[in-house]
Amino acid sequence: MNRLLTNRKEVAKLAGVSEATVSRVLNGIGPMKESTRVRVLEAAKRLNYELNAVASSFARGRSGNLGVVLPHVPKVHLFSTYYFSELLSGIGEAVRSRGYGLLLLFRDPSSVYDYASLYRTQRVDACIVLGANAAESESEGIDRLAAEKLPFCVMDQRFDNPLVSIVAADHVQGSYDAVKHLIGKGCRNIGFLNGSPQYSNSWDRMTGYRQALEEAGIRVDDSIVYEGNYSRTSGINVAEAVYRDLGKLDAIFVGNDRMAIGLMQGLREKGCRLPEDLKVVAYDDSDSASLTEPPLTTVKVPFYEMGKLAAERLLTLLADKDNAEPVINEILQTELKVRKSSGI
Repeated sequence: MNRLLTNRKEVAKLAGVSEATVSRVLNGIGPMKESTRVRVLEAAKRLNYELNAVASSFARGRSGNLGVVLPHVPKVHLFSTYYFSELLSGIGEAVRSRGYGLLLLFRDPSSVYDYASLYRTQRVDACIVLGANAAESESEGIDRLAAEKLPFCVMDQRFDNPLVSIVAADHVQGSYDAVKHLIGKGCRNIGFLNGSPQYSNSWDRMTGYRQALEEAGIRVDDSIVYEGNYSRTSGINVAEAVYRDLGKLDAIFVGNDRMAIGLMQGLREKGCRLPEDLKVVAYDDSDSASLTEPPLTTVKVPFYEMGKLAAERLLTLLADKDNAEPVINEILQTELKVRKSSGI
């Protein structure tokens, strides 16, 4: 242990800075002159300090891992979905740049998950929770984690507990922008295919949808509000009902691209012309959005940036607990991407 501390002093001496500056540079904390950062990194490299810093993490009782906890859903390929792959890419970039490890863990969504045990057994130093929802079992596990004041963050799901850290997108504004775009196209009868109600972002999308209609003086018609589960299959399944209601629809707003792609497939198979018979606006701006026929007008959600920000904030908290904000509350903005599915 003494040798590790001596090495940090040596890095500081060689770089001509304080030990605190060495710690800030190596942990990526706060603003720093580029010349100072380069000088410290060069000194650390010359003294092989990076390897010793890893050893130091074990001496302090740390794992050196950031955990990512995902729901185990049978027959669902989570890593192939745009939502999870983009979030994980952002998290991975932050972890890589900070020299940390990434540990993927799976939970059973139907039972209370013992998050705290991951810390007690030193498997992780902090964790990010993906795919959480408002189910009682999920809320109880998250509340226990918050009560122990352990470093963690929930992605894109709001909880009533003020001690729960979140990084999310502004889905109210994103949905409002999508529906307002359709209203600007002259649409008055705008349907809505939403996702599962146990997710807070489904409620946020509904709020934005209603706000845009009410602001334009359009009555919300619950008979043209449909429910899916964010899967392409659920979009296909809803196509029958939407096709039956075409006579009272100008357009439809869909809660994510996967459902929209399934819905469009199902409607085309019934002879529906898009966007001539029905204008469509979706949500996410996944890789597939620009490849559909017609290409999807959709709301771009910065999933990569959300994952990266959550990981960076947690790793900063681990490195400097005295100065970092213990509870994270970040809401990122969305952006409407206009393509042909909403009309020319």
